Amino acid sequence: MAKSPGENGPRSPAAGGSLSGTRESLSPGPDSVAADELSSLGSDSEANGFAERRIDKFGFIVGSQDAEGALEEVPLEVLRQRESKWLDMLNNWDKWMAKKHKKIRLRCQKGIPPSLRGRAWQYLSGGKVKLQQNPGKFDELDMSPGDSKWLDVIERDLHRQFPFHEMFVSRGGHGQQDLFRVLKAYTLYRPEEGYCQAQAPIAAVLLMHMPAEQAFWCLVQICEKYLPGYYSEKLEAIQLDGEILFSLLQKVSPVAHKHLSRQKIDPLLYMTEWFMCAFARTLPWSSVLRVWDMFFCEGVKIIFRVGLVLLKHALGSPEKLKACQGQYETIERLRSLSPKIMQEAFLVQEVVELPVTERQIEREHLIQLRRWQETRGELQCRPPPRLHGAKAILEAEPGPRPTLQPSPSIRLPPDALLPGSKGKPKPPKQMQKEQKEQQNREKASGQLDKTLMPSQAKVAAAAGDACPPQDVPPKDPVHSAPALQDSASQDSAHHRSQESLTSQESEDTYL
Repeated sequence: MAKSPGENGPRSPAAGGSLSGTRESLSPGPDSVAADELSSLGSDSEANGFAERRIDKFGFIVGSQDAEGALEEVPLEVLRQRESKWLDMLNNWDKWMAKKHKKIRLRCQKGIPPSLRGRAWQYLSGGKVKLQQNPGKFDELDMSPGDSKWLDVIERDLHRQFPFHEMFVSRGGHGQQDLFRVLKAYTLYRPEEGYCQAQAPIAAVLLMHMPAEQAFWCLVQICEKYLPGYYSEKLEAIQLDGEILFSLLQKVSPVAHKHLSRQKIDPLLYMTEWFMCAFARTLPWSSVLRVWDMFFCEGVKIIFRVGLVLLKHALGSPEKLKACQGQYETIERLRSLSPKIMQEAFLVQEVVELPVTERQIEREHLIQLRRWQETRGELQCRPPPRLHGAKAILEAEPGPRPTLQPSPSIRLPPDALLPGSKGKPKPPKQMQKEQKEQQNREKASGQLDKTLMPSQAKVAAAAGDACPPQDVPPKDPVHSAPALQDSASQDSAHHRSQESLTSQESEDTYL
Protein backbone atom coordinates (compact mmCIF):
# COMPACT_ATOMS: atom_id res chain seq x y z
CA MET A 1 0.00 0.00 0.00
CA ALA A 2 2.98 2.31 0.23
CA LYS A 3 3.00 5.12 -2.25
CA SER A 4 5.64 5.39 -4.94
CA PRO A 5 5.90 7.53 -8.04
CA GLY A 6 6.65 4.50 -10.19
CA GLU A 7 9.41 1.94 -10.40
CA ASN A 8 10.85 3.26 -13.64
CA GLY A 9 10.33 6.92 -12.86
CA PRO A 10 8.35 9.39 -14.98
CA ARG A 11 7.64 8.34 -18.53
CA SER A 12 9.74 10.06 -21.13
CA PRO A 13 7.77 11.68 -23.96
CA ALA A 14 10.16 10.10 -26.46
CA ALA A 15 9.51 6.59 -25.24
CA GLY A 16 6.29 5.36 -26.76
CA GLY A 17 4.73 8.80 -27.16
CA SER A 18 3.54 11.31 -24.58
CA LEU A 19 0.84 10.44 -22.09
CA SER A 20 -1.69 13.24 -22.21
CA GLY A 21 -3.50 12.16 -19.07
CA THR A 22 -6.94 12.32 -20.66
CA ARG A 23 -9.36 9.46 -21.21
CA GLU A 24 -8.05 8.90 -24.76
CA SER A 25 -4.71 7.77 -23.34
CA LEU A 26 -6.38 4.56 -22.14
CA SER A 27 -7.65 3.52 -25.54
CA PRO A 28 -6.15 0.14 -26.50
CA GLY A 29 -3.33 0.55 -28.98
CA PRO A 30 -1.32 -1.93 -31.04
CA ASP A 31 1.29 -2.29 -28.30
CA SER A 32 -1.17 -2.84 -25.48
CA VAL A 33 -1.75 -6.52 -26.27
CA ALA A 34 1.93 -7.31 -25.97
CA ALA A 35 2.40 -5.49 -22.69
CA ASP A 36 2.17 -8.09 -19.93
CA GLU A 37 1.96 -5.44 -17.25
CA LEU A 38 -1.20 -3.97 -18.75
CA SER A 39 -2.87 -7.27 -19.60
CA SER A 40 -5.99 -8.25 -17.67
CA LEU A 41 -9.11 -10.34 -17.83
CA GLY A 42 -10.50 -7.66 -20.09
CA SER A 43 -8.31 -8.40 -23.13
CA ASP A 44 -10.09 -8.50 -26.48
CA SER A 45 -10.18 -12.29 -26.74
CA GLU A 46 -11.73 -12.68 -23.31
CA ALA A 47 -14.05 -9.73 -23.71
CA ASN A 48 -15.61 -11.42 -26.76
CA GLY A 49 -16.87 -14.24 -24.57
CA PHE A 50 -17.89 -11.94 -21.74
CA ALA A 51 -21.43 -11.53 -23.02
CA GLU A 52 -22.06 -15.28 -22.64
CA ARG A 53 -21.21 -15.23 -18.95
CA ARG A 54 -23.93 -14.72 -16.38
CA ILE A 55 -23.82 -11.54 -14.28
CA ASP A 56 -25.28 -11.24 -10.80
CA LYS A 57 -27.32 -8.30 -9.57
CA PHE A 58 -24.18 -6.47 -8.44
CA GLY A 59 -22.51 -6.70 -11.85
CA PHE A 60 -20.01 -9.48 -11.03
CA ILE A 61 -19.47 -12.58 -13.13
CA VAL A 62 -21.34 -15.45 -11.51
CA GLY A 63 -18.90 -17.87 -9.91
CA SER A 64 -16.14 -15.32 -9.35
CA GLN A 65 -14.72 -14.84 -5.88
CA ASP A 66 -16.06 -11.27 -5.64
CA ALA A 67 -19.62 -12.49 -6.09
CA GLU A 68 -19.49 -15.16 -3.38
CA GLY A 69 -21.42 -14.91 -0.15
CA ALA A 70 -24.98 -15.57 0.93
CA LEU A 71 -27.31 -12.73 -0.04
CA GLU A 72 -29.96 -11.32 2.23
CA GLU A 73 -32.98 -11.04 -0.03
CA VAL A 74 -35.37 -8.20 0.81
CA PRO A 75 -39.03 -8.78 -0.17
CA LEU A 76 -40.09 -6.63 -3.09
CA GLU A 77 -42.87 -4.93 -1.14
CA VAL A 78 -40.48 -4.01 1.69
CA LEU A 79 -37.95 -2.72 -0.85
CA ARG A 80 -40.56 -0.45 -2.46
CA GLN A 81 -41.56 0.93 0.93
CA ARG A 82 -37.92 1.69 1.75
CA GLU A 83 -37.47 3.40 -1.60
CA SER A 84 -40.49 5.62 -0.92
CA LYS A 85 -39.13 6.59 2.51
CA TRP A 86 -35.66 7.31 1.13
CA LEU A 87 -37.09 9.44 -1.68
CA ASP A 88 -38.91 11.55 0.90
CA MET A 89 -35.69 11.93 2.92
CA LEU A 90 -33.55 12.86 -0.08
CA ASN A 91 -36.09 15.41 -1.29
CA ASN A 92 -36.16 17.05 2.16
CA TRP A 93 -32.60 16.31 3.22
CA ASP A 94 -31.84 19.38 5.35
CA LYS A 95 -35.01 18.92 7.37
CA TRP A 96 -34.30 15.25 8.03
CA MET A 97 -30.66 15.86 8.97
CA ALA A 98 -31.64 18.64 11.36
CA LYS A 99 -34.63 16.97 13.03
CA LYS A 100 -34.49 13.21 12.40
CA HIS A 101 -30.86 12.19 12.08
CA LYS A 102 -31.40 9.12 14.28
CA LYS A 103 -34.02 7.90 11.81
CA ILE A 104 -31.54 8.27 8.95
CA ARG A 105 -28.99 6.25 10.92
CA LEU A 106 -31.49 3.45 11.54
CA ARG A 107 -32.43 3.33 7.87
CA CYS A 108 -28.78 3.21 6.85
CA GLN A 109 -28.32 0.24 9.20
CA LYS A 110 -31.21 -1.54 7.47
CA GLY A 111 -29.56 -0.90 4.12
CA ILE A 112 -30.07 1.79 1.49
CA PRO A 113 -32.21 0.63 -1.48
CA PRO A 114 -29.91 -0.24 -4.41
CA SER A 115 -31.71 2.15 -6.76
CA LEU A 116 -30.95 5.12 -4.47
CA ARG A 117 -27.62 4.06 -2.97
CA GLY A 118 -25.45 6.29 -5.18
CA ARG A 119 -27.58 9.37 -4.58
CA ALA A 120 -27.75 8.68 -0.84
CA TRP A 121 -23.96 8.31 -0.58
CA GLN A 122 -23.53 11.71 -2.22
CA TYR A 123 -25.88 13.35 0.27
CA LEU A 124 -24.43 11.56 3.30
CA SER A 125 -20.80 12.28 2.44
CA GLY A 126 -21.36 15.90 1.48
CA GLY A 127 -20.10 15.16 -2.03
CA LYS A 128 -23.19 16.80 -3.52
CA VAL A 129 -22.47 20.02 -1.61
CA LYS A 130 -18.83 19.99 -2.75
CA LEU A 131 -19.95 19.60 -6.35
CA GLN A 132 -22.33 22.54 -6.02
CA GLN A 133 -19.60 24.66 -4.45
CA ASN A 134 -17.12 23.82 -7.23
CA PRO A 135 -19.00 23.90 -10.56
CA GLY A 136 -16.80 22.95 -13.49
CA LYS A 137 -13.82 22.05 -11.26
CA PHE A 138 -13.79 18.39 -12.21
CA ASP A 139 -14.00 19.19 -15.93
CA GLU A 140 -11.05 21.53 -15.51
CA LEU A 141 -9.01 18.81 -13.79
CA ASP A 142 -10.15 16.22 -16.32
CA MET A 143 -8.87 18.30 -19.24
CA SER A 144 -5.49 18.93 -17.60
CA PRO A 145 -2.63 16.62 -18.65
CA GLY A 146 -1.67 15.56 -15.13
CA ASP A 147 1.66 14.73 -13.54
CA SER A 148 3.47 11.99 -15.46
CA LYS A 149 5.01 10.50 -12.30
CA TRP A 150 1.53 9.45 -11.13
CA LEU A 151 -0.06 8.59 -14.46
CA ASP A 152 2.10 5.51 -15.03
CA VAL A 153 1.32 4.12 -11.58
CA ILE A 154 -2.43 4.75 -11.96
CA GLU A 155 -2.51 3.11 -15.39
CA ARG A 156 -0.73 -0.01 -14.12
CA ASP A 157 -3.27 -0.38 -11.28
CA LEU A 158 -6.42 -0.11 -13.38
CA HIS A 159 -6.75 -3.77 -14.39
CA ARG A 160 -6.32 -4.89 -10.76
CA GLN A 161 -9.53 -3.24 -9.59
CA PHE A 162 -12.43 -5.72 -9.54
CA PRO A 163 -11.43 -7.54 -12.76
CA PHE A 164 -14.53 -9.75 -12.49
CA HIS A 165 -16.96 -6.83 -12.56
CA GLU A 166 -18.65 -5.92 -15.82
CA MET A 167 -17.51 -2.29 -15.57
CA PHE A 168 -13.81 -3.11 -15.29
CA VAL A 169 -13.54 -6.39 -17.18
CA SER A 170 -12.44 -4.82 -20.46
CA ARG A 171 -9.10 -3.09 -20.99
CA GLY A 172 -9.80 0.48 -22.08
CA GLY A 173 -13.51 0.13 -21.33
CA HIS A 174 -15.61 2.94 -19.92
CA GLY A 175 -15.12 1.73 -16.35
CA GLN A 176 -11.32 1.81 -16.52
CA GLN A 177 -11.38 5.13 -18.36
CA ASP A 178 -13.55 6.76 -15.70
CA LEU A 179 -11.39 5.25 -12.95
CA PHE A 180 -8.30 6.75 -14.57
CA ARG A 181 -10.01 10.15 -14.84
CA VAL A 182 -11.09 10.21 -11.20
CA LEU A 183 -7.71 9.15 -9.81
CA LYS A 184 -5.79 11.52 -12.07
CA ALA A 185 -8.09 14.40 -11.10
CA TYR A 186 -7.37 13.76 -7.42
CA THR A 187 -3.60 13.96 -7.97
CA LEU A 188 -4.17 17.39 -9.51
CA TYR A 189 -6.63 18.44 -6.81
CA ARG A 190 -4.25 17.43 -4.01
CA PRO A 191 -0.75 17.39 -5.58
CA GLU A 192 0.87 17.26 -2.14
CA GLU A 193 -0.72 13.83 -1.60
CA GLY A 194 -0.62 12.45 -5.12
CA TYR A 195 -1.87 8.90 -5.62
CA CYS A 196 -2.04 5.92 -3.27
CA GLN A 197 -2.90 2.41 -4.48
CA ALA A 198 -5.63 2.03 -1.85
CA GLN A 199 -7.57 4.90 -3.45
CA ALA A 200 -8.23 2.86 -6.59
CA PRO A 201 -10.68 0.32 -5.09
CA ILE A 202 -12.41 3.15 -3.20
CA ALA A 203 -12.94 5.08 -6.44
CA ALA A 204 -14.00 1.91 -8.27
CA VAL A 205 -16.78 1.18 -5.75
CA LEU A 206 -18.03 4.75 -6.11
CA LEU A 207 -18.03 4.51 -9.91
CA MET A 208 -20.26 1.44 -9.71
CA HIS A 209 -22.95 3.70 -8.24
CA MET A 210 -22.52 7.17 -9.76
CA PRO A 211 -20.93 9.11 -12.67
CA ALA A 212 -17.26 10.13 -12.64
CA GLU A 213 -17.76 13.71 -11.42
CA GLN A 214 -19.90 12.70 -8.45
CA ALA A 215 -17.52 9.82 -7.66
CA PHE A 216 -14.60 12.26 -7.63
CA TRP A 217 -16.19 14.53 -5.01
CA CYS A 218 -17.20 11.55 -2.85
CA LEU A 219 -13.59 10.36 -3.04
CA VAL A 220 -12.46 13.83 -1.94
CA GLN A 221 -14.77 13.65 1.08
CA ILE A 222 -13.54 10.19 2.05
CA CYS A 223 -9.88 11.25 1.80
CA GLU A 224 -10.35 14.59 3.58
CA LYS A 225 -13.23 14.10 6.04
CA TYR A 226 -13.71 10.40 6.79
CA LEU A 227 -10.13 9.09 6.57
CA PRO A 228 -7.82 12.14 6.54
CA GLY A 229 -4.14 11.30 6.32
CA TYR A 230 -4.70 7.66 5.32
CA TYR A 231 -3.24 8.19 1.86
CA SER A 232 -0.34 10.46 2.76
CA GLU A 233 3.21 9.42 1.93
CA LYS A 234 4.30 8.07 5.34
CA LEU A 235 0.93 6.45 6.19
CA GLU A 236 1.17 7.82 9.71
CA ALA A 237 -2.59 8.10 10.19
CA ILE A 238 -3.17 4.42 9.42
CA GLN A 239 -0.40 3.47 11.83
CA LEU A 240 -2.06 5.49 14.59
CA ASP A 241 -5.41 3.87 13.88
CA GLY A 242 -3.76 0.45 14.02
CA GLU A 243 -2.66 1.18 17.57
CA ILE A 244 -6.15 2.48 18.40
CA LEU A 245 -7.71 -0.72 17.02
CA PHE A 246 -5.33 -2.89 19.05
CA SER A 247 -6.10 -0.96 22.24
CA LEU A 248 -9.85 -1.24 21.71
CA LEU A 249 -9.47 -4.96 21.06
CA GLN A 250 -8.32 -5.44 24.66
CA LYS A 251 -11.79 -4.36 25.83
CA VAL A 252 -13.75 -6.17 23.12
CA SER A 253 -11.86 -9.48 23.07
CA PRO A 254 -9.10 -9.97 25.67
CA VAL A 255 -8.35 -13.46 24.30
CA ALA A 256 -7.60 -12.18 20.79
CA HIS A 257 -5.63 -9.24 22.18
CA LYS A 258 -3.48 -11.52 24.35
CA HIS A 259 -2.78 -13.88 21.46
CA LEU A 260 -1.71 -11.11 19.06
CA SER A 261 0.45 -9.58 21.80
CA ARG A 262 2.15 -12.91 22.50
CA GLN A 263 2.82 -13.45 18.80
CA LYS A 264 4.08 -9.84 18.47
CA ILE A 265 2.00 -9.26 15.35
CA ASP A 266 1.92 -5.60 14.36
CA PRO A 267 -1.60 -4.34 13.52
CA LEU A 268 -0.32 -3.09 10.15
CA LEU A 269 0.13 -6.69 9.02
CA TYR A 270 -3.62 -7.40 9.01
CA MET A 271 -5.57 -4.11 9.20
CA THR A 272 -3.94 -1.90 6.58
CA GLU A 273 -5.97 -3.16 3.64
CA TRP A 274 -9.08 -3.43 5.79
CA PHE A 275 -9.07 0.22 6.77
CA MET A 276 -7.51 1.89 3.72
CA CYS A 277 -9.91 0.14 1.33
CA ALA A 278 -12.87 0.29 3.75
CA PHE A 279 -13.16 -3.54 3.48
CA ALA A 280 -13.95 -3.29 -0.24
CA ARG A 281 -11.38 -6.03 -0.98
CA THR A 282 -12.07 -8.16 2.09
CA LEU A 283 -15.80 -8.80 2.55
CA PRO A 284 -18.42 -10.37 0.27
CA TRP A 285 -19.99 -7.72 -1.89
CA SER A 286 -23.37 -7.61 -0.17
CA SER A 287 -21.57 -7.05 3.14
CA VAL A 288 -19.35 -4.36 1.60
CA LEU A 289 -22.38 -2.35 0.53
CA ARG A 290 -24.05 -2.61 3.94
CA VAL A 291 -20.83 -1.55 5.68
CA TRP A 292 -20.45 1.43 3.35
CA ASP A 293 -24.07 2.50 3.98
CA MET A 294 -23.31 2.74 7.70
CA PHE A 295 -19.82 4.15 7.13
CA PHE A 296 -21.09 7.13 5.14
CA CYS A 297 -23.69 7.85 7.83
CA GLU A 298 -21.70 7.26 11.04
CA GLY A 299 -18.08 7.66 10.01
CA VAL A 300 -14.88 5.78 10.81
CA LYS A 301 -16.25 4.11 13.94
CA ILE A 302 -18.00 1.64 11.61
CA ILE A 303 -14.62 0.65 10.14
CA PHE A 304 -13.26 0.11 13.66
CA ARG A 305 -16.29 -1.93 14.65
CA VAL A 306 -16.04 -4.19 11.61
CA GLY A 307 -12.33 -4.80 12.30
CA LEU A 308 -13.01 -5.59 15.93
CA VAL A 309 -15.85 -8.01 15.04
CA LEU A 310 -13.61 -9.88 12.58
CA LEU A 311 -10.77 -10.15 15.11
CA LYS A 312 -13.11 -11.22 17.90
CA HIS A 313 -14.75 -14.02 15.93
CA ALA A 314 -11.54 -15.19 14.22
CA LEU A 315 -9.28 -15.30 17.30
CA GLY A 316 -11.56 -14.74 20.28
CA SER A 317 -11.77 -18.24 21.76
CA PRO A 318 -9.24 -20.92 22.80
CA GLU A 319 -10.76 -23.38 20.31
CA LYS A 320 -10.09 -21.04 17.39
CA LEU A 321 -6.52 -20.45 18.53
CA LYS A 322 -5.58 -24.13 18.45
CA ALA A 323 -4.80 -23.85 14.73
CA CYS A 324 -2.94 -20.53 15.16
CA GLN A 325 0.17 -21.50 17.11
CA GLY A 326 2.55 -19.15 15.25
CA GLN A 327 2.70 -15.82 13.47
CA TYR A 328 2.25 -17.30 10.01
CA GLU A 329 -0.83 -19.33 10.94
CA THR A 330 -2.41 -16.36 12.71
CA ILE A 331 -1.90 -13.99 9.78
CA GLU A 332 -3.21 -16.61 7.35
CA ARG A 333 -6.32 -17.01 9.51
CA LEU A 334 -6.95 -13.25 9.30
CA ARG A 335 -6.33 -13.18 5.55
CA SER A 336 -8.75 -16.05 4.89
CA LEU A 337 -11.61 -15.30 7.23
CA SER A 338 -14.51 -17.68 7.69
CA PRO A 339 -17.43 -16.88 5.36
CA LYS A 340 -19.80 -17.20 8.32
CA ILE A 341 -18.45 -14.18 10.19
CA MET A 342 -18.43 -12.11 6.98
CA GLN A 343 -22.01 -12.98 6.07
CA GLU A 344 -24.15 -9.87 5.63
CA ALA A 345 -26.87 -10.35 8.27
CA PHE A 346 -24.49 -11.71 10.94
CA LEU A 347 -21.82 -9.04 10.41
CA VAL A 348 -24.20 -6.08 10.33
CA GLN A 349 -25.96 -7.21 13.51
CA GLU A 350 -22.63 -7.62 15.32
CA VAL A 351 -21.40 -4.21 14.12
CA VAL A 352 -24.58 -2.43 15.23
CA GLU A 353 -24.49 -4.00 18.70
CA LEU A 354 -20.77 -3.51 19.39
CA PRO A 355 -20.43 -0.76 22.05
CA VAL A 356 -17.57 1.25 20.55
CA THR A 357 -18.29 4.98 20.30
CA GLU A 358 -16.58 7.84 18.53
CA ARG A 359 -15.75 9.33 21.94
CA GLN A 360 -13.77 6.21 22.82
CA ILE A 361 -11.98 6.37 19.48
CA GLU A 362 -11.03 10.01 19.97
CA ARG A 363 -9.82 9.37 23.51
CA GLU A 364 -7.63 6.50 22.30
CA HIS A 365 -6.42 8.71 19.46
CA LEU A 366 -5.10 11.28 21.93
CA ILE A 367 -3.39 8.55 23.97
CA GLN A 368 -1.69 6.98 20.96
CA LEU A 369 -0.72 10.38 19.56
CA ARG A 370 1.01 11.25 22.83
CA ARG A 371 2.88 7.94 22.80
CA TRP A 372 3.88 8.51 19.20
CA GLN A 373 5.32 11.91 20.04
CA GLU A 374 7.23 10.50 23.00
CA THR A 375 8.81 7.66 21.00
CA ARG A 376 9.02 8.94 17.41
CA GLY A 377 8.70 12.71 17.64
CA GLU A 378 6.20 14.95 15.86
CA LEU A 379 4.08 13.73 12.98
CA GLN A 380 5.36 14.73 9.56
CA CYS A 381 1.84 14.84 8.12
CA ARG A 382 -0.79 16.88 9.95
CA PRO A 383 -4.15 16.12 8.34
CA PRO A 384 -7.31 18.00 9.36
CA PRO A 385 -9.35 16.39 12.15
CA ARG A 386 -11.67 13.71 10.86
CA LEU A 387 -15.40 14.17 11.04
CA HIS A 388 -17.52 11.35 12.42
CA GLY A 389 -20.26 10.89 9.89
CA ALA A 390 -22.80 12.77 7.84
CA LYS A 391 -24.14 15.06 10.57
CA ALA A 392 -20.70 16.35 11.53
CA ILE A 393 -19.84 16.96 7.88
CA LEU A 394 -23.09 18.84 7.24
CA GLU A 395 -22.50 21.05 10.29
CA ALA A 396 -18.94 21.78 9.16
CA GLU A 397 -19.90 22.43 5.51
CA PRO A 398 -23.56 23.48 5.26
CA GLY A 399 -25.00 23.45 1.80
CA PRO A 400 -25.70 26.67 -0.13
CA ARG A 401 -29.08 28.23 0.58
CA PRO A 402 -30.87 30.65 -1.76
CA THR A 403 -30.98 34.19 -0.37
CA LEU A 404 -34.39 35.80 -0.01
CA GLN A 405 -34.74 39.36 -1.26
CA PRO A 406 -37.12 41.64 0.69
CA SER A 407 -40.15 42.64 -1.34
CA PRO A 408 -43.48 44.31 -0.41
CA SER A 409 -46.61 42.23 -0.47
CA ILE A 410 -48.36 44.80 -2.73
CA ARG A 411 -46.61 46.34 -5.72
CA LEU A 412 -48.03 49.38 -7.54
CA PRO A 413 -46.65 51.01 -10.68
CA PRO A 414 -45.29 54.56 -10.24
CA ASP A 415 -48.30 56.15 -11.99
CA ALA A 416 -50.98 54.07 -10.20
CA LEU A 417 -53.81 55.84 -8.32
CA LEU A 418 -54.32 55.12 -4.64
CA PRO A 419 -57.77 53.97 -3.54
CA GLY A 420 -60.11 56.97 -3.14
CA SER A 421 -57.67 59.47 -4.70
CA LYS A 422 -58.47 61.77 -7.63
CA GLY A 423 -56.22 62.91 -10.41
CA LYS A 424 -52.65 61.89 -11.09
CA PRO A 425 -50.41 60.95 -8.19
CA LYS A 426 -47.69 63.36 -7.28
CA PRO A 427 -44.05 62.42 -7.78
CA PRO A 428 -42.32 61.08 -4.64
CA LYS A 429 -39.94 64.07 -4.39
CA GLN A 430 -42.79 66.56 -4.51
CA MET A 431 -44.72 64.57 -1.89
CA GLN A 432 -41.69 64.55 0.43
CA LYS A 433 -41.30 68.30 -0.01
CA GLU A 434 -44.93 68.93 0.89
CA GLN A 435 -44.66 66.63 3.91
CA LYS A 436 -41.67 68.57 5.21
CA GLU A 437 -43.50 71.88 4.75
CA GLN A 438 -46.50 70.51 6.60
CA GLN A 439 -44.30 69.35 9.50
CA ASN A 440 -42.65 72.78 9.72
CA ARG A 441 -46.05 74.46 9.88
CA GLU A 442 -47.15 72.10 12.65
CA LYS A 443 -44.02 72.87 14.65
CA ALA A 444 -44.65 76.57 14.37
CA SER A 445 -48.22 76.23 15.59
CA GLY A 446 -47.25 73.68 18.31
CA GLN A 447 -49.92 71.27 17.14
CA LEU A 448 -47.98 68.11 16.36
CA ASP A 449 -50.04 64.98 16.01
CA LYS A 450 -48.95 62.15 18.25
CA THR A 451 -50.07 59.35 15.95
CA LEU A 452 -51.25 58.82 12.43
CA MET A 453 -54.97 58.62 11.86
CA PRO A 454 -56.19 55.10 11.06
CA SER A 455 -57.19 56.17 7.56
CA GLN A 456 -53.72 57.62 6.95
CA ALA A 457 -52.07 54.42 8.21
CA LYS A 458 -54.16 52.34 5.81
CA VAL A 459 -53.31 54.56 2.87
CA ALA A 460 -49.60 54.50 3.74
CA ALA A 461 -49.59 50.71 3.99
CA ALA A 462 -51.44 50.30 0.71
CA ALA A 463 -49.22 52.76 -1.11
CA GLY A 464 -46.22 50.35 -1.08
CA ASP A 465 -43.36 51.67 -3.16
CA ALA A 466 -45.25 54.77 -4.31
CA CYS A 467 -45.36 56.34 -0.85
CA PRO A 468 -42.43 56.08 1.58
CA PRO A 469 -43.28 55.01 5.16
CA GLN A 470 -43.59 57.63 7.88
CA ASP A 471 -42.84 57.37 11.58
CA VAL A 472 -44.33 59.25 14.46
CA PRO A 473 -42.49 62.58 14.90
CA PRO A 474 -40.77 62.71 18.33
CA LYS A 475 -41.71 65.23 20.96
CA ASP A 476 -38.14 66.46 21.32
CA PRO A 477 -37.59 69.16 18.67
CA VAL A 478 -33.85 68.47 18.67
CA HIS A 479 -34.40 64.93 17.25
CA SER A 480 -37.17 65.83 14.85
CA ALA A 481 -35.05 66.66 11.80
CA PRO A 482 -36.70 65.38 8.61
CA ALA A 483 -33.60 63.45 7.50
CA LEU A 484 -33.42 61.52 10.80
CA GLN A 485 -37.13 60.75 10.63
CA ASP A 486 -36.80 59.32 7.13
CA SER A 487 -33.81 57.17 8.15
CA ALA A 488 -35.54 55.85 11.29
CA SER A 489 -38.72 55.02 9.41
CA GLN A 490 -36.81 53.13 6.72
CA ASP A 491 -34.89 51.10 9.33
CA SER A 492 -38.13 50.24 11.12
CA ALA A 493 -39.82 49.15 7.92
CA HIS A 494 -36.78 47.10 6.91
CA HIS A 495 -36.74 45.39 10.33
CA ARG A 496 -40.41 44.44 10.03
CA SER A 497 -39.78 43.12 6.53
CA GLN A 498 -36.85 41.01 7.71
CA GLU A 499 -38.94 39.47 10.53
CA SER A 500 -41.68 38.43 8.13
CA LEU A 501 -39.16 37.05 5.66
CA THR A 502 -37.42 35.01 8.33
CA SER A 503 -40.71 33.42 9.29
CA GLN A 504 -41.55 32.74 5.66
CA GLU A 505 -38.12 31.21 5.03
CA SER A 506 -38.55 28.92 8.01
CA GLU A 507 -41.97 27.87 6.79
CA ASP A 508 -40.72 27.16 3.26
CA THR A 509 -37.83 25.10 4.60
CA TYR A 510 -39.63 22.81 7.01
CA LEU A 511 -43.14 22.44 5.56
